[in-house]
Amino acid sequence: MDKEKELFFLEEELEKYQKVVYRIKNEGVGYTFKHYSSFEEIEDEEFHNLRKNLIDCINLMDEYLKNKIDDLEEKIEVNGI
Repeated sequence: MDKEKELFFLEEELEKYQKVVYRIKNEGVGYTFKHYSSFEEIEDEEFHNLRKNLIDCINLMDEYLKNKIDDLEEKIEVNGI
């Protein structure tokens, strides 16, 4: 591959990652990775593994917070506070 083509592909790849960072700054991490896009245009196995792990952690935190809130609301209701 000649240098001009290589530079073109590197710049294209850079732009893809810059778009992810831009979206995170504007939409937040959770929305960006869970709802905005699956980022199929990025052909990077590590990126997608990390994205999946992040979504799993976000889901775990969502579930933990929901359960914690439900538990505390129930305790407050039972104690008549």
